[in-house]
Amino acid sequence: MARPLIFLLVLASLWLALSGLFMTMPLILGLFSCLACLLVSYRMGLLDDRDTQIPNMIRIPAYSGWIALEVIKANIAIAKVILSRRPQIAQQFIRVPSSQKSGFGKALFANSITLTPGTVTVETANGVFLVHALTHDAASPEAFAAMDRLVTATETGQT
Repeated sequence: MARPLIFLLVLASLWLALSGLFMTMPLILGLFSCLACLLVSYRMGLLDDRDTQIPNMIRIPAYSGWIALEVIKANIAIAKVILSRRPQIAQQFIRVPSSQKSGFGKALFANSITLTPGTVTVETANGVFLVHALTHDAASPEAFAAMDRLVTATETGQT
């Protein structure tokens, strides 16, 4: 019972922070929209999902900072490839092992790979992701291994 109440409180706080409206009608409409989101999430079974523990979510901001730096570095590398006179494009599919156990962890890892320029997660199955890489550097197993460790640490709440 606590999970839906926490979810509603987070939704309402986010709505209030983003809207900044403290008049009666917008507050009522905001409350109704938050309740509608709560109802839809409940019917989808998202509030019963034990994969994502709320204490582990505290690690998301640190991971977000790390992935933002990786995206910037990858953007620069891909820009160099695109702007060079003779682009060193070596497209390839690679298999990347995934150590995440929860749906949240797997989705975070797959989306992190896809967010990084030059790579796209094409398929996920049985602890291995099929990734399309634009260059040899983008297909670096070391970069994926580091990302896998950080996502797993974020997922489990360990360092």
